[in-house]
Amino acid sequence: MAHADATRPVQADLQLALFQPDNPVNVAAALRLAACLAVPVLIVEPCGFVWDQRRLRRVGLDYLQRAALTRLPSWAALETRRRAEGRRLVLLTTRATTRYDTVTYRPGDILLGGRESGGVPEAVHAAADLRVRVPLAAGCRSLNLVTALAMVLGEALRQTGGFPS
Repeated sequence: MAHADATRPVQADLQLALFQPDNPVNVAAALRLAACLAVPVLIVEPCGFVWDQRRLRRVGLDYLQRAALTRLPSWAALETRRRAEGRRLVLLTTRATTRYDTVTYRPGDILLGGRESGGVPEAVHAAADLRVRVPLAAGCRSLNLVTALAMVLGEALRQTGGFPS
């Protein structure tokens, strides 16, 4: 189930993770974002769609082959992996009180985005080491998942010096 290519350059020690995504267009956009910024992506399954190139290609274009992608079979698999690697889990959530731009990010952080249709379960929320939100204008509920991930990833890469050269 895992797909990774050790020959792909990964310049940032940060990782993006998507929890049980249900929108293939957002997954493709996240893979494109990660490929362009040389950041690995973890997909926590099950996905809410059939995983195939046709569903991902329209937005991902030819960047899908450049993405360092690992598909994990469950939340437990992600937790086991991140604990073994000593990584901090940073959850992007509208329920957070901490603004993403007030946090000090670390090179080993995993930035986790929830399911587009419902975020993450309480157990995942509770397991996060840090929960952050993007501040929004009054009356707005949330940004597109990949837009929020891009904002937080950009800040984390800036702070850790992880942008590709």
